[in-house]
Amino acid sequence: MTLLGHDRYCDEVVGQTDLLRSHLAGADLSVTVPTCPDWTLRQLAVHVGEAHRWAEHIVRTRATKNVPVEQVADFDGPEDDDPAALDAWLVEGAEKAAETFRAAGAGTAAWSWAWEHTAGFWARRMAHETVIHRADAAIAAGVTYEVAPELAADAIDEWLQIVRFAQEKYPDAAAQELRGAGRSIHLHATDAEPGLDAEWLIEFDDKGVDWRRGHEKATVALRGPLTSVLLAFYRRLPLDSPEVEVLGERELLEFWLERATFG
Repeated sequence: MTLLGHDRYCDEVVGQTDLLRSHLAGADLSVTVPTCPDWTLRQLAVHVGEAHRWAEHIVRTRATKNVPVEQVADFDGPEDDDPAALDAWLVEGAEKAAETFRAAGAGTAAWSWAWEHTAGFWARRMAHETVIHRADAAIAAGVTYEVAPELAADAIDEWLQIVRFAQEKYPDAAAQELRGAGRSIHLHATDAEPGLDAEWLIEFDDKGVDWRRGHEKATVALRGPLTSVLLAFYRRLPLDSPEVEVLGERELLEFWLERATFG
């Protein structure tokens, strides 16, 4: 696994937020987000902006423990429903987060809930937080969603790390059920650019899951354009979508998707 670089992640926090804003422009912010049905489109946007401000606060203050989001200034967005105010609030939060992450440097210590406690972790996490929720916004707004191939591939890598971390850290996590040697999942991007290794083998083991990039046979395969594979793997695209193809034991892939959840 090769990370994209700290500066790239910082850039993407702003760039992906700009694309998110473009999805929101002119949209009905009161509609329910199909892929996050507990939220309206406005609530989704506020969630992203809140995450940016929370992570920025953690890195800027060099926090050594969790910080309740209520302690973060202006975390809950504009008081009124003015789309222009929401737009400005999103811009401010993303730019401030990227500036703080960049100034701190990737290796600077800062609390996190995960396997790495650095500003670099937060830059990467906020980049992909925005990448995936931007897909939610695009789906809700009915607009086209595209993401750079190397960013999509890195988002899959990060998700696999999160699932394995949940297995190691949380005894009650649904991901604990993703065990048992002899089963495997192959993700295959059919439109990968030259030089981008956009295939994964995910292997189940009695100790948890492991993965590597590469083309290998598996119990079940998920094939399609890289963006579609990303969205299906994040449960943003149904497996019966014409954009992806499932080969082999579909039940295993469904088993994974039901249990590989965030938090």
